[in-house]
Amino acid sequence: MKKSPKKDEERTRRRYAQIAAGAERHAGLADPVAHAASFGYPVEELNTVPVDAVMSLGCGNPVALARIRQGEVVLDLGCGGGLDAILAARRVGPEGRVIGVDATPELVTKAIENARKAGLENVEFRLAQIEGLPLDDASVDVAISNCVMNHCADKARAFKEVYRVLRPRGRMCISDLVIAGAFSEDALNDDVWGEWLTRAQSKGDYLRAIENAGFREVVVEGEATFPMAEDDERLKGRIVSIGVTARK
Repeated sequence: MKKSPKKDEERTRRRYAQIAAGAERHAGLADPVAHAASFGYPVEELNTVPVDAVMSLGCGNPVALARIRQGEVVLDLGCGGGLDAILAARRVGPEGRVIGVDATPELVTKAIENARKAGLENVEFRLAQIEGLPLDDASVDVAISNCVMNHCADKARAFKEVYRVLRPRGRMCISDLVIAGAFSEDALNDDVWGEWLTRAQSKGDYLRAIENAGFREVVVEGEATFPMAEDDERLKGRIVSIGVTARK
């Protein structure tokens, strides 16, 4: 029986609400700081942000990929506990601004609190889905995202929304997961991975969705198998982390 995308989205929100409450580690993750460091975040930088912000739900370091400059307006798509938004807010300085959006209320609340703890006034967080961003056309210089766009059931619409809010020559810099190959029924019905696999795309389909949204200069900056999947024989070699940059 084919799963309902709406039910999968609600299930995902419930899981992330549990993570926000500290009731569950993402996929059994024991050390969020070590996990984040493995994807290129400097440990010394991670140690300067509130501990609750380092939830390590990502698969790369889009802040580094974006080469954020002072004075820019940055949009963090799927902000989680606020790690990337906080790091970006420090880079844009007082003349810049960061907007984080997330579809899980508990994560938005946590991100707001973490930004307050970090003493930042140039960052804000909004409850919203990426497929319907609460921002004006051409209002953002750079959009970043860490392992979130893959959760969108309608990726074509999501990327079109990102394209809409970017200014001319604005850039999108994201880390994300794609799939390579087929999966067993057992994997597709897995309590953790199954709901995600129903929405995952191959690298080719994922990049085409970006291009079809209007983006140019779409570049895969790097890719590697996703470590958290490599210990599972059903998934080994079939889930890939990629870093992508693109221009409006």
